[in-house]
Amino acid sequence: MSDFRQDFLAFALAREVLRFGEFVTKAGRETPYFFNAGLFNDGDSLRRLGRFYAETLLASGIGCDQIFGPAYKGITLAAAMVIALAEKGHNLPFSFNRKEAKDHGEGGVVVGAPLAGRVVIVDDVITAGTSVRESVELIRAQGANPAGVLIALDRMERGLGDRSAVQEVRETYGIPVVAIATLDDLMAFLAGRPELHAHAAAVAAYRARYGVEPRAGNG
Repeated sequence: MSDFRQDFLAFALAREVLRFGEFVTKAGRETPYFFNAGLFNDGDSLRRLGRFYAETLLASGIGCDQIFGPAYKGITLAAAMVIALAEKGHNLPFSFNRKEAKDHGEGGVVVGAPLAGRVVIVDDVITAGTSVRESVELIRAQGANPAGVLIALDRMERGLGDRSAVQEVRETYGIPVVAIATLDDLMAFLAGRPELHAHAAAVAAYRARYGVEPRAGNG
């Protein structure tokens, strides 16, 4: 596991964005860990989070002309990320969408830079894939090309079928989905932290019960 992935998980744990215990997912599954990116909710957290997103994008090799953040969580993520990218010498435009079209002023559903070229979508996680689908449709409707999706954590677990939500996005739209960290990274993180070993068995059991295996070409 690369250092920045390990650093990201340590950062998430310190901010209690990543927690261990007994939780229930939206799908009704009992899970031994919980990840809530909404708890990156102060200036320093957002600054650091933007840098992790920027570093992940640069390491991915995805060609990108613009960043798009779907409302609502993606708005702050995209803003933090483009600031971090600018600090690294990559000054990219960004935009986000409104939930409802505005019929006065500048109008429309897109706020910020006009969508153009290769656009990377930035969000926290992919659960049902609804946000990604709406973003892809909006980007294509504006004449731009969705180049990939960047998320914080890939839980690597099955949806209703035998594929994960991330795999469904990759295979449906033919675009890469890259995560700062994955469930496999989390398991490696637990293995390297003696104080967290008590949680490792529960996470491994959850992975065995609900997990999916990476598919060829998924990165």
